Formats: sequence, structure tokens, C-alpha cells
Amino acid sequence: MRSQTLKITYFVHGTTIDNENGVASGWGNAKLSNLGIKQSIKLRKLIKNKKFDVVFSSDLRRAVDSSKLTFGKRAKMIKDKRLRECDYGKFTGGDAKEVDILGPKRITRRFQNGESYKDVEKRMRSFLKYLSKNYPSKSVAVMSHRGPQLALDVIVKGKTWKQAFKEDWRYKGHKGWKPGWQYRITLSTIK
Repeated sequence: MRSQTLKITYFVHGTTIDNENGVASGWGNAKLSNLGIKQSIKLRKLIKNKKFDVVFSSDLRRAVDSSKLTFGKRAKMIKDKRLRECDYGKFTGGDAKEVDILGPKRITRRFQNGESYKDVEKRMRSFLKYLSKNYPSKSVAVMSHRGPQLALDVIVKGKTWKQAFKEDWRYKGHKGWKPGWQYRITLSTIK
């Protein structure tokens, strides 16, 4: 019997007002900036020929708004809390540079009143198990955030969290926004 493969195209929401002001949004409901709105509309044009069976979005405002602008009514959109950004706890609404510095130190240790990146990984493993049960061999679009995307690199690509942070395009001087990542997941490998 052939192993089923789940195809995920992962998108990070458009730029927010918080991003532009250097604020760490975490679980806060940051609004898309004018640039973020333009990015989401541009993304719609970039993926116009791609077919998705379903679109999952973080339930945070910036991801939902990006999803609506990008996908419109092309595919059913389902909001899922497991796709939220890492909860920065007391650092939510604070200096994004401080959170960037602390991030690699919060792999197993939680942000005060928040969560660790291992917590994000646990959420993403649960999400992938859900997809494997309910959407095997489907093409799934995900609109989410940085933390869950790094967790996918850990889960699917076998990176360590330290590797994921070190190789993160955001830390390599590429500030801004990217139009997406492709993940192919053999369902038998999801643990």
C-alpha cells in the first residue's frame, strides 16, 4: 500500500502595524498595515492558479484578514487556535527585538505567563495529526505565523529548534515578508 502524502502550502500573514512599529504581537490582535493588505492581495495573484482543498487560518485577526484577502471564497476557510503565534506572555505588546533575542532561549522554557516553542510544536503536531485523519492526500493552505512555521521545520524537516532559529530567513537579514513554503508530509511519519 502506498503511503499517503499531505501537501501543505504555508503562508505567513501580511505585515502588521505592530511589525512596522517593532512590537511583538504574540496572541495580540494586530491589524494588517497598508503594506500587509497589499501583500495579501499580491499573494492572491501569485497563487491564482493553485488549487487548495481547504484553507486553515490562525484565529488571530492578522491571519484571518490575510486569509480573507488572499483566498476570498476560493476554498472553505477554517479557523484553528492551534495555528496561533507563540504566546509571548508578558512580552506581548513589547519590543519585538527583545522577543527575537529571547526566542532561541525559550525553546523549552516558557515566556513568563506565556508558552515555549516546544508548546507551539505540540500544538502543530496535534494539527498535523488532525489533518492526516481528516484531509489525507489533500492540498491544504495554511495562513499563520512565524512560530508555527518554525515548528513545521522541526517536525517535517527534522531540524532542531536551534537550527530552525539559526536558519530562519528573518534572522538572516531578510526582513519583510515571503509568499510561502511547501511541505510534503508522509502521513505515516507524523508522531
